[in-house]
Amino acid sequence: MAKKVHGEESPSIREEVLRLLKKEKGRFVSGEEISAAMDISRTAVWKHIQALREEGYDIISLPRQGHRLLAVPDRLYPREIKEGLATAVIGRHYHYYPVVDSTNTVVRKLAAEGEEEGTVVAAEEQTGGRGRLGRSWFSPPGSGLWFSLLLRPALLPREVPRLTLVAGLATAKGIAKATGLEVRLKWPNDLYLNGRKLGGILTEMEAELDRVHFVVVGIGLNVNVGEEEWPPSLRGTAISLREACGREIPRVPLLQAILRELDDCYRRFLAGEFPALLQEWRQRAYLGCPVFITLGGEKRRVEAVDVDEEGLLLIRKEDGEISRVVAGDVELIQE
Repeated sequence: MAKKVHGEESPSIREEVLRLLKKEKGRFVSGEEISAAMDISRTAVWKHIQALREEGYDIISLPRQGHRLLAVPDRLYPREIKEGLATAVIGRHYHYYPVVDSTNTVVRKLAAEGEEEGTVVAAEEQTGGRGRLGRSWFSPPGSGLWFSLLLRPALLPREVPRLTLVAGLATAKGIAKATGLEVRLKWPNDLYLNGRKLGGILTEMEAELDRVHFVVVGIGLNVNVGEEEWPPSLRGTAISLREACGREIPRVPLLQAILRELDDCYRRFLAGEFPALLQEWRQRAYLGCPVFITLGGEKRRVEAVDVDEEGLLLIRKEDGEISRVVAGDVELIQE
């Protein structure tokens, strides 16, 4: 498994040092004050201040004045994400990695080891990020949200595709809360902004014929990817929140907003509210419009009519026939 965040030799003490600095809201705090409050030596205080600097915290230290926290890094550290999160299930257990192959892969291993439902794994970078149909997912360091969550719902395997729609809706709602941007959804798993792909969801499960053992929901969201950073294959088709807003988007409050919406939507889903959630999904979705759909290797132009109560796409073919689509590759037609 990938290596977790460095600098956690004495996390409880370090968390308290940081908490004291945050509490003072920019005021200098002397090493003597911290030493007395924590019952540690001033040498130990300095050691933890240095460790926090290595983690990206901007701390100034001046003789006879002490230490002052100037800025918190835009990194998805557990201490930052969990501060004020207040979710019931999603994110109560949170693992952070600077680099992983794939957050879905990490969660699958944790799930097999008995990890609790609601566990979230987030990474600054994925070297082997995956999308649907075996595609790779561009996951550059520090530029997006690349995370996965573990769910253990009492569902039949055929009911699991609904969770992809629920996760897409929750992510769109979280983005709206954090940025004010209204994201659109494309069946079954894509998030779009200004007609370009903003993010995607990869849902995987471990199941028997009549029972789901666990579900892994992976979410990839382009947050601060610069236009010049896109590989040639994605230029003109992908977009980031930074491009849309014209400014850097703080990732910590964004991830917190999404996790809160995931927690709320999952709770509603388990309570039998999928029809209401589906109606919210429809309001944000590309429906009633022409699309290309690839089924069995054949690409056709059809109309995306609706999504039914099982989360399956309804399409109208050129001859007017309505069909249900269980799995297929849908492509928007820009007209």
